[in-house]
Parts: sequence; structure tokens; C-alpha cells
Amino acid sequence: MIKNILLFGLLGFMAPEVFAAAGSLPAITVIPAAGGGSTYSLNIQVLILMTVLSLLPAALLMMTSFTRIVIVLGLLRQALGTSQTPSNQILIGLSLFLTYFVMAPVFDKVYTEAAQPYLDGKMELQPAVTAASKPVRGFMLAQTRESSLMTFSKIAGHGQYKTADDIPFSVLAASFVTSELTTAFQIGFLLFIPFVIIDLVVSTVLMSMGMMMMSPMIISLPFKLMLFVMVDGWALVMGTLASSFRGIS
Repeated sequence: MIKNILLFGLLGFMAPEVFAAAGSLPAITVIPAAGGGSTYSLNIQVLILMTVLSLLPAALLMMTSFTRIVIVLGLLRQALGTSQTPSNQILIGLSLFLTYFVMAPVFDKVYTEAAQPYLDGKMELQPAVTAASKPVRGFMLAQTRESSLMTFSKIAGHGQYKTADDIPFSVLAASFVTSELTTAFQIGFLLFIPFVIIDLVVSTVLMSMGMMMMSPMIISLPFKLMLFVMVDGWALVMGTLASSFRGIS
């Protein structure tokens, strides 16, 4: 089930007309050769398709909540001053789990409205792709800032769009990723404030005591860790990140 949801989620990112134009592509072309033999050649369309498939995982992550989550967690690690703790693997794994929970309602809609009817033979591929794209585009539009959308609309040479369906996928995707970066940095700024205050207080105390040779980071790190643990920081950050997304119900 999850495999089918992800498949149609990826198909939903693509324009339906691409699949309509693709039709049936023969993977291997057989050309008669001299002497009664045959030569086989791989069509260029298949090579392009294989290249696109290799880029789909990155596209999937960029068009979901993963971007905002992983950036916020990375900024949180810098604010704590714990260098490489937690490691990148742990942060990415935690981001993937939270991304799954956040995107679950969207994937459920993709499965019920597109994947299941297609697998049951009740819907053709192109209508299924169109149906799968609607909840995905709805999620992306709910997170996209109007200023980012207008910026990329001007870059693309388009005017103001009348309806959400008129927005091209390329413009929507670029606007969505830019909006996610902006939101992630805003959340990261708020996370930095209490830890910066602790650094300032510790630095001031050390300066007043004449201990200018001692690094304030060594003294402030235990206090920042204690503060973060006392307020149940990980659960608070995870809950705040999950609730910061709109249009997922």
C-alpha cells in the first residue's frame, strides 16, 4: 500500500500531459542486420526515463515537508552547540519519520482517489495521475507564500493566475521550496533566541570574573542542554513542526 501511495505521489508531481504524450515506448528496438542477424538498440526515451527515475527520490523529498523539517533540526543542533550530535544520519532519519506522519493524510487521499481505482481497473493512467496530483498540489499551495509565487511567476514571464489550476508545476514547485526555506529559517531564528541569551549571560559572567581565556561555549553547553531537556525540547520541536503545516487534514 505504501509503495503504491508513493508511486502515485510521484506521478502526481508530473504534468498529466507528459504521460499522455509518452504513450507506449518500446524499450528495445530490433534492427535487421546483414546476413540475417539482428541488432538491438536502447531507445533514447528509455535512457531519459531512467535518468528521471534516479532524480525522483530527491524530487519527492523536495516537494514534501522534509525540507522544512531537516533544516529546522539542523539549525537546532547549531543553536545547542553540540557540533555533530545528533549525527546527520539521526537527523535525516527523524526528519523522514516526521515527514511520513505529516504527509500521511495527503498520501491517503492519493491512494483512495487515484491509486486504488487505478489498481482495481476502474481508472486509466492519465485520469489517475490527474487525480493524484490534486491533493499534492493542494498541500503545496497551502504552504506556498504569495510573494514567492509572484516572484517565480514574473521570472517565468507569466502574469497573475486566475485559479490555482492555472499555476504551472514548475512555478509551484520553485515557489513551494522557497517558501519552505523561508519558514524553516523563521522557526530556526525563534529556536536560537533562548540559547543565544544563555551564551550572552555566561560570556558576561566570565568577563566580569576576569576569566577571558575560558571559552564561554564550554560553560554554556551544559546549561543549554539542561534547559532543552527540562522543557522536553525534542517533543516540543517535533509537535511545533508538525502543527506548522497547513492543508493536511
